[in-house]
Amino acid sequence: MRKADEIRARLAVFQPTVLEIEDESEQHRGHGGWQEGGETHFRVTLRADALGPMSRVARHRAVHQALGPELVARIHALSLDLG
Repeated sequence: MRKADEIRARLAVFQPTVLEIEDESEQHRGHGGWQEGGETHFRVTLRADALGPMSRVARHRAVHQALGPELVARIHALSLDLG
């Protein structure tokens, strides 16, 4: 399964109103962590009512927990826009 699909499936727990996942790996070609075939650098935009009352730090922690340490460890860079 592609990492973007794994991210999408795991973040469904938040019942997002907006969920955009961009593989930005090609923009980092030649930089640390980049690998042939991509799937190393992602930008995630997520909007969900469940995240609304949380602080910025709590939102990031909740997303990382939902993704799980195994998936997060396979991603070199993860940019989160959690509104």
